[in-house]
Amino acid sequence: MTIPGIGPITVMAFQAFAPPMESFRRGRDFSAWLGLVPRQHSTGGKARLGKVSRMGQRDVRRLMIIGAMSVVRQAVRRGDAADPWLSRMLAHKPIRLVATALANKMARIAWALMTKKESYRVPATA
Repeated sequence: MTIPGIGPITVMAFQAFAPPMESFRRGRDFSAWLGLVPRQHSTGGKARLGKVSRMGQRDVRRLMIIGAMSVVRQAVRRGDAADPWLSRMLAHKPIRLVATALANKMARIAWALMTKKESYRVPATA
């Protein structure tokens, strides 16, 4: 619950709907289970990423995107995001796309924290 955008309801949804985190090999697999990764169309060794698949767990994905939208809205209101990645994304991309990308990032962070049994530390800014 210390990750910005993830609250008690989202954590309870993880525990209720998600299989054990150890069953996913990497964060992308967990994010794909949620349906937050882009579809891959690849041929000849060249991967082309498409739209978000939305093929996963609908309820948890919706909670993740709602939490990401709250973080994005807060960053837009303040004018400067605490995360430089988020501020760069907001400068160049539509808000909904940024929220979906942030939800994907939050899901990967949540997977890493749950598998390593650690707590979230705010990244140091340069």
